[in-house]
Amino acid sequence: MKSRITEKFNTLREKNEKALIAYITSGDPDIHTTINLVLKMEEAGVDIVELGIPYSDPLADGPVIQRAAQRSLKNGTNIDSIFHMVSKLREKTDLPLVFMLYYNSVFRYGVEKFLENCKDYGVDGLIIPDLPLEEKKELNEMMKDYAIDLIPLVAPTSEDRIKEIVSDTEGFVYCISSIGVTGMRESFEKDLSDFINKVRKYTDTPLAIGFGISNEQAIKELKELGDGLIVGSAIIKKIEEGIKEDNIEEKVFEFVNRLHEAIH
Repeated sequence: MKSRITEKFNTLREKNEKALIAYITSGDPDIHTTINLVLKMEEAGVDIVELGIPYSDPLADGPVIQRAAQRSLKNGTNIDSIFHMVSKLREKTDLPLVFMLYYNSVFRYGVEKFLENCKDYGVDGLIIPDLPLEEKKELNEMMKDYAIDLIPLVAPTSEDRIKEIVSDTEGFVYCISSIGVTGMRESFEKDLSDFINKVRKYTDTPLAIGFGISNEQAIKELKELGDGLIVGSAIIKKIEEGIKEDNIEEKVFEFVNRLHEAIH
C-alpha cells in the first residue's frame, strides 16, 4: 500500500515539480494554532508537513526549534493531544503528514500503540533522528503492515553507511545539507552536490534536502539538487514574530507562499 507521501512525490514527478516540505513544532504556541497553520501552509502551496513532537532534550535541534518545543511543552502538549490534533486535521485535509520525534518518545509511549495510532489517525511517515541503525531494522520490520514510511536521515558524514541507511526505504530520504544541528545558515557545504549524487546511487526513493534552508534564495540555489526541500527553523522564526505581533497565520502564510513561488 502506497502512503500519501509516495503518491505526492509521484504526482509532482509527473509534473516535473519539486516538493516543498514544511516543519513546525506541534503545539507551538498551542494545538489550535498548529491546526490552523497546517491548513494555511497547504493553502500557500506546501506539499508535505513535518509535525515535530516536542521533547525536553532535543539533541538534533538548534535554538529556534528548542524554543518552539519549550513553548509547546509549557502548554501541556503531549503525544495523545497531538494524535487528537491530527484527527481534527484529517477532517479537513489529505495533506501528507510526518511526525519528527525522538525514539525515546516512541519507546515510552509503546511502539505498537504508537504505530496503531499513527495508522488510525492518519500519520504518513516518521522521522526519528536518534534511531540507531539496528533499531531501525527492527522498527522497519514492524511497520511493514502499515502505510507509514520510516524516513531515514543521511548526512555528508554518513560516508560508507549511506548504502545501508537508505536501503529498503519508502517516502523520501532526508538529506542533511550540512553538519550540525537544525537552524538557518548563510551557505551550504561546497560538495553538497557530490553528497546528493552519492545518495542517489543507492536508492530510487525521492531525496529531500533539509537543515539551513531559510529563504527564497536558498530554495532557488538548491531546488535542482533534490526532489524536495525542507524548511523548518525559518518558519518557526515567523511564528515567533507572529506571536509578538498577534498575526502568526498571516506571517507564516505570506512566507510559505514566497517559498512556494521560488520552488516552482
